[in-house]
Amino acid sequence: MSRSVQVEVEGRRLSLSNLDKVFYPATGFTKGEVIDYYTRVAPVVLPHLRGRALTLKRYPDGVEGPHFYEKECPRHRPEWMRTEAIALRSDDRKVNFCVVDELAALVWAANLADLELHTSLSLATDPGRPTMLAFDLDPGPPAAILECARVAVALRDTLAQLSLASFPKTSGSKGMQVYVPLDGRSTYEQTKPFARGLAEHLERAHPDIVVSSMKKSLRAGKVLIDWSQNDEHKTTVCVYSLRARERPTVSTPLAWEEVEAALEAGDAGSLSFDSADVLARSAERGDLFAPVVDRGQALPEL
Repeated sequence: MSRSVQVEVEGRRLSLSNLDKVFYPATGFTKGEVIDYYTRVAPVVLPHLRGRALTLKRYPDGVEGPHFYEKECPRHRPEWMRTEAIALRSDDRKVNFCVVDELAALVWAANLADLELHTSLSLATDPGRPTMLAFDLDPGPPAAILECARVAVALRDTLAQLSLASFPKTSGSKGMQVYVPLDGRSTYEQTKPFARGLAEHLERAHPDIVVSSMKKSLRAGKVLIDWSQNDEHKTTVCVYSLRARERPTVSTPLAWEEVEAALEAGDAGSLSFDSADVLARSAERGDLFAPVVDRGQALPEL
């Protein structure tokens, strides 16, 4: 039987259900703990969600059950839930995406078992102009996160030569991601070729470890720099999002010093964080990813 509790979140009334349901069987992490995590991490995650179209990735029976993506914001949403209509490329049909601007909206999404938060690189009101570049570093076994760290540092150094600051985070899964904040003046027709050009440059400079092609046959033991995420119709996992892994791991912002220290020590474990780790880190260090929102940079010619 479904049990629900009524709560008030910053003046919004919400009904939360099945709080004792186990969503991560390996650790016993429940739906209630998922909602508690997102409530407590809200001060640092909301700036990265605010104003962006959110694609829900829902796991109603937890990480070991089936999941589904949901672009259209559910019709049973509260009347106060913000939505933005955005045209899809396939047929120009407009989809009303959820936009999580406030804590109550985040709690509401978590109650829908939206374990993973997947956002656009652009704001919902200007979907054709990204406010960031994203490089998704995906290791092909036996390569793993330390190989991603090596590639991330090489990418950082290359971007620095172009006077672009960049910021790393774990994916919360196998790899890492590097983000470059932009001023919102460029289009995807500019950022996507720019990202591809950088990936291909690094492949030429580091052929032993980097690949820029999506062909799986080329990826064994190397790190794919996935430049294709820089697209109006794609989403990337948001910083501070839980991931549907065995443990409640989180896509976690890093300092470059941490990446370098992990490489020097050969310590892959130092680049993996769960929900408790992230709450402690954000309480101590604040939002290491804040510059991705606050620091606009012009896209240079490549």
